[in-house]
Amino acid sequence: MKRTVKVLLVVVVAVYALFSLGMRIDIVTLAQEVKKMPETIVLGKDAKLGQITFNHVSHNGGKYSVSGTGPIACTECHHTAQPAAELEKRPPLKTSWPAGRTTTLTADLFAKDPNGAGVAACHECHARAGMTPKNLPAIPKIKLESGTGDVELTNQQAFHRACTSCHAEVKKNNPASKGPTAMQCTACHKKA
Repeated sequence: MKRTVKVLLVVVVAVYALFSLGMRIDIVTLAQEVKKMPETIVLGKDAKLGQITFNHVSHNGGKYSVSGTGPIACTECHHTAQPAAELEKRPPLKTSWPAGRTTTLTADLFAKDPNGAGVAACHECHARAGMTPKNLPAIPKIKLESGTGDVELTNQQAFHRACTSCHAEVKKNNPASKGPTAMQCTACHKKA
């Protein structure tokens, strides 16, 4: 009888251990699958003119490139996601992330290895004014195009410069484009 109880106890402990191990494996698997390309990104949640709901899927999957013939390359926005040698060709961009990067971010690279693709969110380098970014020791600065002063590329500055310059190029190439211009703020900013 004692032997039966011991055997039963060993079986119960073994089943519990296997179940626990299986659950642990599932949790690890889930943690690895968490990083997905977002469909939409809400920017400027505290902006005076209202937040911006950026449709990531249509910009990286539709015909939103400057030429209007295909999707926007990932590195148009995620400019740090390319080797430093490529960045040197596009001043004033300087920082490659992670340091020593050898690959250029593409949708295919992200699909193959989303956790290893090295994608940084804009605010991780371009923090709010007065804050320290996550990936850099300080907010990046560039020389003004029309003068000698420097401008600190906070997240607001970075978004406005990237979005409005791209929209302006699209309008220049295709005046019939629906993309808003720099003077049409409320086309992107919407009050909740």
